[in-house]
Amino acid sequence: MTNKMEWNRFTLDFDKGPCIMGILNATPDSFSDGGKYLGLDNAVAHGLELVKAGAGILDIGGESSRPFAEPVPADQEMERVIPVIERLSKQIDVPISIDTVKAEVAREAIKAGAGIINDISAMETDPAMAEVARETGVPIILMHMKGTPETMQVKPSYDDLIKEIVDHLTARIEVALSAGIQRDKIILDPGIGFGKTVTHNLMLIKHLEKIKALGFPVLMGPSRKSFIQKILSDATGKPVKADDLEAEQGTMAAAAACLLNGAEIVRVHDVAAFAPVARITAAIMNA
Repeated sequence: MTNKMEWNRFTLDFDKGPCIMGILNATPDSFSDGGKYLGLDNAVAHGLELVKAGAGILDIGGESSRPFAEPVPADQEMERVIPVIERLSKQIDVPISIDTVKAEVAREAIKAGAGIINDISAMETDPAMAEVARETGVPIILMHMKGTPETMQVKPSYDDLIKEIVDHLTARIEVALSAGIQRDKIILDPGIGFGKTVTHNLMLIKHLEKIKALGFPVLMGPSRKSFIQKILSDATGKPVKADDLEAEQGTMAAAAACLLNGAEIVRVHDVAAFAPVARITAAIMNA
């Protein structure tokens, strides 16, 4: 596996340390900070803050993928994200990833300045996404999800969790390569919280080497996910919500474990809080 991705004016060099992906939700209904950064000025200001704090990728989405979320029309999604991407791409020197399952949205986002496609459906929702990735030459993130955001958390079950995720990602890699997407432009995301129970998520982090064995950079997104809230709520006997301090502290532990087990990219809401955690974790790994 190459430890460096180069395209257009961007480079991701994983030999220099882990990459933090900062989350910018231009949505009214995301499970954490939904509606907080609606409005162009608010969204752009927050994006600049995330990059200043240490984000190596800025992930912008206009459609919530929280459990039971309903799809958003492409025109509404683009209305939310395209102006933000246009403004930010002129002011930052890190790549913007467009978090979408729609090829039309991805194409327009790249025209506006985005440099990565983050497709939680791994091109299954819209097969035309493969053509967009091939034609534009930008990296694409292929994620495992069992079902859709509307159905994924309705009693998710597996006969063999890790094998099924590896098999699914392997199949989607083959689709990508067959479509002409370059091998060095593929990033894998095993999909923490997307059709997984608490135990599934913990096992996925613990056995991340099985995903790493596929030979591609790995992205993990544990930030403020419900499995963290559930573990902490059960331990303390009091409810823990996504935006509570405890959930953020739990995120730091989960994200550090992801790095220790081989993830090159970790997707978080609070970049400023995670940056020193990532540095210390990397120092331990490289000692």
